[in-house]
Amino acid sequence: MNTTAQANRKHIVIYGETNSGKSTLFNSILGTETSIVSDVSGTTTDPVIKSMELIGYGPVVIIDTAGINDYSVLGKTRMEKTKSVLDRTDFAIYTINLSDYDCNEFLKFKAEFEKRKIPYMIVLTKIDLADKEAVCEFKAKYKGCVEFNANINKSANDLKKDLIKRLSEISDYETPLIGGLVPRGSIVILVIPVDSEAPKGRLILPQVQLIRDCLDNGIRCIVTDEIYLKETIEECKNVALVITDSQAFKVVSEIVPKNIKLTSFSMLMARQKGDIYKLIEGSKALKNLDDGANILIAEGCTHNKNHEDIGTVKIPKGLMKKEGKNFNFDFVNGHDFPSDLNKYDMIIHCGGCMVTEREYKNRINKSINNNVPITNYGVALAYISGILDRCIEIFS
Repeated sequence: MNTTAQANRKHIVIYGETNSGKSTLFNSILGTETSIVSDVSGTTTDPVIKSMELIGYGPVVIIDTAGINDYSVLGKTRMEKTKSVLDRTDFAIYTINLSDYDCNEFLKFKAEFEKRKIPYMIVLTKIDLADKEAVCEFKAKYKGCVEFNANINKSANDLKKDLIKRLSEISDYETPLIGGLVPRGSIVILVIPVDSEAPKGRLILPQVQLIRDCLDNGIRCIVTDEIYLKETIEECKNVALVITDSQAFKVVSEIVPKNIKLTSFSMLMARQKGDIYKLIEGSKALKNLDDGANILIAEGCTHNKNHEDIGTVKIPKGLMKKEGKNFNFDFVNGHDFPSDLNKYDMIIHCGGCMVTEREYKNRINKSINNNVPITNYGVALAYISGILDRCIEIFS
C-alpha cells in the first residue's frame, strides 16, 4: 500500500465552509491529528494531502481544503486553490454545520459536483449542537446525508463504513498500459536509456508500471538500452512491439526494423491516464503554428532540470528547429495548470504518470473546450523525429 503512487489512488476531497468541521472529519478518517483544528476561521490554508489505506477499500488520498467562504485577506487565493482541487477529485465530501451554513454556497458546489460527474456525500457535522428538527428537514430534502459527531468513535467508524460502501460503487476499471494492444504471449522490448536524467539505481514509475502491466496481461518483456537493442532484436523472434523513452525515438527508430511496431512509454501512459486519440489529433496543429506562437509545456511532476531535460530543453529546441520558427514557451509543473488558457496556441503535456486520470482528462477537455490544441510529450517528439505515423500505428 505504501508504495502505491498518489496518482493511482482515488482522491477523496473534503469541502465545506470555514468552521464546518472539515479538519475534524479529515483527522477522524485518518485516525491522526494531521490537520490543525481551531475555532478560528481560515485555519486551513493550502490543501492538506495525506495518503492512507482505507481498510475495506484500499489505498486512497484524503485532501482537506480551505473553507469556501473564507473572506480573509488571503481568502481569494485560498478559494482558488480549493476550486483547483476539483479537477482531481474522484469523490467529494461536503461538510455542513446546520447551526451556521450558507445554503447558496452548498448548492453551488453541489451543482459543480454534478456537472463534473463527481460522486459525493453530504456530512452533517457538529450534529450534537444542531437543531433536531432542522436535521430531519435537511435529511428529508437531501437523501443519503450522513450524521457525524466527532465526540463519538462509533460515529467516525459508521461514516468510514458508509464512505467505503460508496467508493466501492464507483467503477474501478483502469485502462491497461499495454494490455489489449498486443496478444497474450507476445514479446515486447523495453528500451530504457541510462542517461543523465535516469535516476541512479532505479527505474522511473512508467517503466516499472509497464513491466508489471506486461506480467498482468501475459506479455513477455525484455529490457535493454539502445546500445544492445540491435543484438536483442536479432536474438528474439516475433517481437510484437518496441517501447522506448520518447527522447530516444530517433536512434531507436533507425535500429528497429520497419515490420516491428514502435511507440513510447509516454504515449502508453497518456493512453491509460488521458485520451491518446485526442492527443494525436491535437498534434496536427504543430505544423501550422505561426512564428512567435505561445506554447505551454505542462508537466505533472516536479524534478530538478538539467541540460537534457525533455520538457524545458529537448522539446522546445527540437520543435523550433523542425519548424524553422521561434516560439514562446511557458512551463508549469505539478498541479499548477493555468485556469486561463486564452493566451496559448498549443499545449504539450507530459505522459501524466504523476497526475490522476481524472485530472489529466480534465486538462485535455479544458484545452479542447477553449479551442487550444493539446498533445503529449511522446507524440510531439515522434512528430519532431519525423516518425509520428509509425509510432501511432499501434493505437489504430
